[in-house]
Amino acid sequence: MDNYPYQNPYSYHYHHGYPPPNQDPYAPAPYQYPQYPYPPSTYPPPTPTSHSNSHSHSHSFSGPIPFQYPYTVSPNPVPHTPPTPQYHGGFQYGSSPYPYQQSLAGHYPPPESSSQAPSPYQQPFQYPPPESNSELHSRHHSFSGHKRQDSTSSLGANSDIAPSHASAYPPLDDILSNVHLSDSRLSAPASPPAPSGPSLPASTSTTVLQSPVYGHATPGDFYGYPNNTFHYLGRVDSSIHSVYAHTGSFNASQHSQTMQIVPVQRGSLRVLLLHGNLDIWVCDAKNLPNMDMFHKTLGDMLGRLPVNVTNKIEGRMNRKITSDPYVSIAVAGAVVGRTYVISNNENPVWMQRFYVPVAHYAAEVHFVVKDSDVVGSQLIGIVPIPVQQIYSGEKIEGIYPILNNSGKPCKPGAVLRLSIQYTPMEKLSFYHHGVGAGPEYLGVPGTYFPLRKGGTVTLYQDAHVPDGCLPNLKLDQGTTYVHGKCWSDVFDAIRQARRLIYITGWSVWHKVRLVRDAGPASDCTLGDILRSKSQEGVRVLILIWDDPTSRSILGYRTDGIMQTHDEETRRFFKHSSVQVLLCPRIAGKRHSWVKQKEVGTIYTHHQKTVIVDAEAGGNRRKIIAFLGGLDLCDGRYDTPHHPLFRTLQTLHKDDYHNPTFTGNAAGCPRESWHDLHCRIDGPAAYDVLVNFEERWFKASKPRGIKKLKMSYDDALLRIERIPDIIGVSDFPSDNENDPEAWHVQIFRSIDSNSVKGFPKDPKDATIKNLVCGKNLLIDMSIHTAYVKAIRAAQHFIYIENQYFIGSSYNWNSYKDLGANNLIPMEIALKIASKIKANERFAAYIVVPMWPEGVPTGAATQRILFWQHKTMQMMYETIYRALVEAGLEAAFSPQDFLNFFCLGNREVDGFESSGIESPSTANTPQSLCRRSRRFMIYVHSKGMIVDDEYVILGSANINQRSMEGTRDTEIAMGAYQPQHTWAKKLSNPHGQIYGYRMSLWAEHVGVVEDCFTQPESIECVRRVKQMAEMNWKQFAADEVTEMRGHLLKYPVEVDRKGKVRPLPGCESFPDVGGNIVGSFLGIQENLTI
Repeated sequence: MDNYPYQNPYSYHYHHGYPPPNQDPYAPAPYQYPQYPYPPSTYPPPTPTSHSNSHSHSHSFSGPIPFQYPYTVSPNPVPHTPPTPQYHGGFQYGSSPYPYQQSLAGHYPPPESSSQAPSPYQQPFQYPPPESNSELHSRHHSFSGHKRQDSTSSLGANSDIAPSHASAYPPLDDILSNVHLSDSRLSAPASPPAPSGPSLPASTSTTVLQSPVYGHATPGDFYGYPNNTFHYLGRVDSSIHSVYAHTGSFNASQHSQTMQIVPVQRGSLRVLLLHGNLDIWVCDAKNLPNMDMFHKTLGDMLGRLPVNVTNKIEGRMNRKITSDPYVSIAVAGAVVGRTYVISNNENPVWMQRFYVPVAHYAAEVHFVVKDSDVVGSQLIGIVPIPVQQIYSGEKIEGIYPILNNSGKPCKPGAVLRLSIQYTPMEKLSFYHHGVGAGPEYLGVPGTYFPLRKGGTVTLYQDAHVPDGCLPNLKLDQGTTYVHGKCWSDVFDAIRQARRLIYITGWSVWHKVRLVRDAGPASDCTLGDILRSKSQEGVRVLILIWDDPTSRSILGYRTDGIMQTHDEETRRFFKHSSVQVLLCPRIAGKRHSWVKQKEVGTIYTHHQKTVIVDAEAGGNRRKIIAFLGGLDLCDGRYDTPHHPLFRTLQTLHKDDYHNPTFTGNAAGCPRESWHDLHCRIDGPAAYDVLVNFEERWFKASKPRGIKKLKMSYDDALLRIERIPDIIGVSDFPSDNENDPEAWHVQIFRSIDSNSVKGFPKDPKDATIKNLVCGKNLLIDMSIHTAYVKAIRAAQHFIYIENQYFIGSSYNWNSYKDLGANNLIPMEIALKIASKIKANERFAAYIVVPMWPEGVPTGAATQRILFWQHKTMQMMYETIYRALVEAGLEAAFSPQDFLNFFCLGNREVDGFESSGIESPSTANTPQSLCRRSRRFMIYVHSKGMIVDDEYVILGSANINQRSMEGTRDTEIAMGAYQPQHTWAKKLSNPHGQIYGYRMSLWAEHVGVVEDCFTQPESIECVRRVKQMAEMNWKQFAADEVTEMRGHLLKYPVEVDRKGKVRPLPGCESFPDVGGNIVGSFLGIQENLTI
């Protein structure tokens, strides 16, 4: 039993209890999980075509196949026949396995009476064909969103930087209120690739890849890992294609008989839902206009000079300066792919393939051709492809004129060659089975790091869990879930390291105490132990985000707006052997000046990892890694009790943190902190090490005068040269039958400006499964992993995240905001598909009550506004599905989706008498002191799917964390192969199940039988009922002790999915600020 510094006023038996649930006479039968085979399939080669161009070469290819994935998702798959729709819900509950719960009667009221519960599902009406619900879309408006985008656009809308007081984001209210920055809104792909098949083999020869349109050589069976670039390799025998029978090349004429000109189709177009994957080729373009006006003007001037003078000048101008084209692919205004830039070329050849997930209502898919300039980008033209043409799944391919905003060719003969094919979700069997069982399942395809088999994972909630703080939870095989102690384990791992300690963080504070209830260790700070280990000869490296607002110049020091202690920590270790690198978030030299300033000022390095060597047995060492949401800094230490006042003079005496209060905070509640973290012991830990090494190489690269040094020590240990550290290949082979075995995969959001090791040539991005952005390569595998996990979910999704913003392309307004990640829309469509299939599904989403900072601030209000728009979009989507299924009378949207937050209230604790004065009686500080309440800040970044799969890391659910070109992030996805639905054909009760149940026990204060079936209507309504009661207790005038912390998010959702503020509670208690947010001003990138 840990010696907890303060007397816990309530044991975890919680003698308060929610009133016991009544028996439901309509309890549905247990869920019968259907068995799905995993038939391997191959992608058929593109339609064999050919023409008489001299490029019809034949080349062989060879080389390793990186992270090969055996299951291809064919664009022409065999249609999947779903099982007969059934009603799947909860099961008949017997006696509770949690005896401590039986004493809880009296706190919560009983769940809704069974007489109020709707009858079991009736067979729903089938969805009408998409066309029947489509809106009409006029081509007259189809190009309105594509205009010149460069640095001058900062004077228009959508371009201003917004201030922020969010915890990880600089509050530019203070530092950039008069600065307006903007680059191309379509600055990076908005969604990553989705699963496909075997990856492209490497090749030693580099030739023009032959396309599915022209019939040039394409790699046989090439349906590689999804990404935005293709290596120019491989062969496929060509044959004659009637369209290109006359010739294989373009000429400058506008209507040559050698090409297929697709006419512009006038009239209205239907808006249809694209939910599935798009398989796209962007091949090449011909006769693009020269968008470099300076060169064009200079050429006109030279044409008027005498011939001899012109020849002398042109002799020095041996290279023509012309357009630097690239192509963005946009669906509903959201970019889903982008080619790389080809410099100085009016006839560029890309031959790039894109296999990307889509969840968009759209009338057209736009191929936007742009010219990359030093100051931004300039529109050349657009090729629109109506969704109606691709909706059947047929491949569309051809040569299309590039149109200007008026719908006319931007230049005579300017054309783009492409192909596109749509595969809807119901035909993508890859997503139909949850997490796969057996050795054939290889995780999330199309990622930088492969699935690693073997090892163990420890899942943590909060920085510390005292013994006896949470209930005992029974798992399969008669085992008991063990509640990990995160910071104690980090402390022990650092103390036992012998070779290396590598730390990354948004913030690292040398004064933080990781252990606070264990005698002498409680007095040891992080700085003390790291200096001590470095003196023992351990290599200690720390990589911290360099806050641009914190500086130490000629003795003048500024702490920085974000209070990350970066300069303070660097100074502390300055004269020790601990090496600290302050790493600014920078854009590459090839970016525009505006983009460089935006990235450096707004975005951060947000990863949080600790990597150490540990005992491996037999006098050998191994690498283990910690990652998640917890930075090693002030304000993070907390327990599941989340005290507000009681520990102000003990545990948190020197660790007070609450940025909500801008004035005197004496006697005010601390901001309690809830977070998720993990430890990885096994092969995947080495991928976390690779991430650190790639970042360190980039950050430590000499710049400026440091380049003059003859030699440079990068300080990283070469572990392959240390014989006692085992390598990733030295781990024993995975035993699939081990009930405690884990499979783990590492994901990132990061670009080539932050790591060293990505290919220099963007054409080589496919080898590393990277996405191609404008002048950079991007790893956005975190978004890929979230989309894959949501699409594969069969029963429920549980999310805890600091932010929840996305899918703005489907909002009812501000569609062009740029928060284009698919996660909210995918969840809403998952629920809609389950309603259509007459199956139960539930999503529980826990977010903070408000973003960290002052809730009345402009940036905080904007974030709340975007979050409200996201909620509204999801609930409206679910309501439409209920109407189409004829179930809107039996169920409401909140029977499937609910949002929650966390809060606490304490009766006793630190007394604030003598602090009040008449002048401060109505300040947030005074009101909070009197009401004895405050939110528990949800800083978690995790998702649990079906109790079989967990994603956990540093990434928020917003565009900053998901896009890959903004904040740098790291996450892991993991499962136990012996504890999946596909393996057990029933509810898995492994470590992930125990983790979720432990989190729910922390938040709700009880464990009830229905919690084992989160998708059941009984569980959804019970948890919602508890959260509503907790909110009433939190918001009441009477001060009472709160035992459960889970609160309904304070908005009202009616049966039609409309989201409004709670009547009489439009603002947050005590601190103010509109709960649904507000938006004044112009759009920006900071708060999304």
